[in-house]
Amino acid sequence: MPQPVDPRVLGATAAGGAVGVLARGMIVTPVGDPVTAAWVTFGVNVAGALLLGVVVGWLDDRRPLLRAFLGTGVLGGFTTYSALAVALAEGLATPWSAAGLAAASVIAGIAGAVVGLFIGRRIADRPGEIELPEDAE
Repeated sequence: MPQPVDPRVLGATAAGGAVGVLARGMIVTPVGDPVTAAWVTFGVNVAGALLLGVVVGWLDDRRPLLRAFLGTGVLGGFTTYSALAVALAEGLATPWSAAGLAAASVIAGIAGAVVGLFIGRRIADRPGEIELPEDAE
């Protein structure tokens, strides 16, 4: 049976999502050229994956409201592969260049997330271990 959704977590996620979408809009919307917009969206997604890795590595299972706000909310709203897909479809002249940028986006996003997890775990001073919630300070 699915767990009921905590309204506080839902609220934190929604508030964070609004912040993330606004931040992405402020970065991508002013870009007029479709090809440039595709590259800017690529950069936003990779940066967001890196930052999400930091948040997950830093917070792990601690501070669920903060993780919902920053991770699922802010960074979930900030990054968007659907916007990248549309930008690729509109802006790039050939399907091969669009496919190449899409593949690069996924690969760079994974690499960014791995680096972010490493950084987040270093920030939390837990390089490779998972701290139990009851042991958290």
